[in-house]
Amino acid sequence: MIKPIINISEVELLPRPAAFAATGEAAQRFDARMGFVASLIGAQKLGYNITAVPPGKRAFPFHNHRVNEEMFFILEGSGEVRIGEAVYPVKAGDIVACPPGGKETAHQFINTGAAEMKYLAVSTRLSPEIAEYPDSGKFGILAEFPSDAGNAPQTFRFVGRESKSIDYWEGE
Repeated sequence: MIKPIINISEVELLPRPAAFAATGEAAQRFDARMGFVASLIGAQKLGYNITAVPPGKRAFPFHNHRVNEEMFFILEGSGEVRIGEAVYPVKAGDIVACPPGGKETAHQFINTGAAEMKYLAVSTRLSPEIAEYPDSGKFGILAEFPSDAGNAPQTFRFVGRESKSIDYWEGE
């Protein structure tokens, strides 16, 4: 059995996985190191990670979730969180709720402080998930399926724009 306890000092913060690494012009605004905790302590229905954001950067684009709920606990540093059309200051000790919903629940943390900002992110892990990105007009679909015969995780990920949708019957 996996030990269900880990100390925050034991969580190794690594560059984000390649699938989520900012490239091109986005690399100037986005950066983060992450430590994935859930699998280390045997979590099944919640995801946990610690995210560290350098000064002047954002970890992720402004986005909302249609299915999953997130909660953030600021561990160190300070910054701002955009939620819908509002901007709120955040600092160590603050708890932020981000329920599922439309553009009014879209959120993004921005490190406006002089030091690294770290937060604990906790989320439900319902699948499939639909995320929307109001600043860029994109959407994303992520689905996780049971592992294959070789025990490899199975996922489906698609990012697109509704304006590029094709007809249901095209190509049939």
